Amino acid sequence: MTSTTSATTASGTSSTALLTDHYELTMLQAALHSGAAHRRSIFELFGRRLPAGRRYGVVAGVGRALAALADFTFGPAELEALAGRHVVDQATLDYLRDYRFSGSMWGYAEGEIYFPGSPLLIVEGTFAEACILETLLLSIYNHDCAVASAASRMATAAGGRPLIEMGSRRTHEAAAVAAARAAYVCGFATTSNLEAARRYGIPSAGTSAHSFTLLHDTEEDAFRAQVAALGKGTTLLVDTYDVAAAVRLAVEIAGPELGAVRLDSGDLVTQAHEVRAQLDALGATNTRIVVTSDLDEYAIAALAAAPVDAYGVGTSLVTGSGAPTAGLVYKLVSRTDDAGVMVDVAKKSKDKKSVGGRKYALRRISDSGDAEAEVIGIGEAPTNDGNDRELLIPLVRDGAVVADMTANSGRAHHKRALSELPAGARRLSRGEPVIPTIYQDEVR
Repeated sequence: MTSTTSATTASGTSSTALLTDHYELTMLQAALHSGAAHRRSIFELFGRRLPAGRRYGVVAGVGRALAALADFTFGPAELEALAGRHVVDQATLDYLRDYRFSGSMWGYAEGEIYFPGSPLLIVEGTFAEACILETLLLSIYNHDCAVASAASRMATAAGGRPLIEMGSRRTHEAAAVAAARAAYVCGFATTSNLEAARRYGIPSAGTSAHSFTLLHDTEEDAFRAQVAALGKGTTLLVDTYDVAAAVRLAVEIAGPELGAVRLDSGDLVTQAHEVRAQLDALGATNTRIVVTSDLDEYAIAALAAAPVDAYGVGTSLVTGSGAPTAGLVYKLVSRTDDAGVMVDVAKKSKDKKSVGGRKYALRRISDSGDAEAEVIGIGEAPTNDGNDRELLIPLVRDGAVVADMTANSGRAHHKRALSELPAGARRLSRGEPVIPTIYQDEVR
C-alpha cells in the first residue's frame, strides 16, 4: 500500500511512527513493565460536540489513516532516534522493532455525516498496539474532518455552481494536499494543488496570477500571450488595473469564445453584475465569471443572486472556516480485567466525560427517507427498524486493511448521506445538531 500521509525523513524513510506524541511511548513503556500492555482493549475516536453552531460534521481522512497505518513501523532510523534521545528503555525498543498493528478497526465511511458522540472509529487490539496510534489518527481525522465539514457547507452555499480548492499557499504544504482531498470528498470540483491531483486523481485547474499581467509591459501583451499559449478557452484575470477596460480588452483578443474572466477583489456582487452585462453586450454570452478573494460559505451565499459561474476558495477552506480542528478525541472504552473479562471503562472528569463500552451505530431513517436520529448501542447493536442504515463498516481485520476508502468513493457517499438530512442541515446560521444522538438505553 502506498502511504498518503508518510513524512519522508532526512534518512529517506517514510515511516509514520514518529508522527506521534512522546507520552504515547512512555505510556507503552510503563504498560510493558506493569504487564498490562497486552490486555485486550477497545479505543474509540469521537467528538463530544460539534464546533459551535454547526449542524453536522463530515468524516474525511479515513483512506489516509488506513494508508498511514501501513507505514506505522519502527525501522532502524526511528529506533535510533528514540534510543539516542533516551525516550524509552531497551525493552520498549525491542517491542517497537517488531511492531505491526494486528488488531481490527471499524469506522464511519469516507464522506459520512456525523454528530456529537458518533463513534467515528473503533480500534480493537492489545493496549500496546492500539494506544500508540492515538496521535496519528487524531492528527488525520481532526484536520480532514474540519476541512470537510467546512467544504460541505460551502458546497451547499454554492448551490451547484463549481467550487475550486485553492488554499495551498495558506497552509502547511502537506496539509494542503490533505485539504484538497477533503474538499473534493465534499463536492469541490477541482483543486489548484498538483500533488493532490496526482495522488488522488482530483481534477486540477488554474491559469494565471496578477504577477503574469505585471510581468508584461501592458495588460494587452499579457492577455495576448496567455491566449496564444493556453487558447481562447482560458480564464483571464481582469482586476489588475481597471476591470471594465480589461473585460473589453479580453473579449477583443479572445473573441466571444473566451472561457472565463476572474474577479479577485472589490465588491464582487456589484462587479459580477456589471461584468456580466458588459460581456453580454460584447457578444461573449457564454464567457463565465469566476470569483475569488477570501471567500467563505457566507460570502458564497451572498453571491447566490449574482451572475457568478464558479468560486475559488482558499484560506477559509483549509482552516476549517472558523473551526480549524474537529475537536475529536481517542479514548479507551473497554478492556480486559485480571480474569480476562471485558469491562467498560470511562472518563468521568467534568466537561470531558466519555461513555464506556464498545459502540454500534445506525442512522434512524423515517419512512419518507429523512434521517431522524443517530442511535448508538453500547455492547450490542441497536434494533434496525428496516429503513435504518448501519454506520460502522469493517476497515481493518486482524491487521489487514479490508476497505478501500478513496476520494471518489467518499464523494459519492457524502452526496448520498447529505441527501438524507432534514432541510435544516443546509442552513448556514448557527444552530444545534440537525438530528439528536440517542444512546440505546434511551430507546429501550
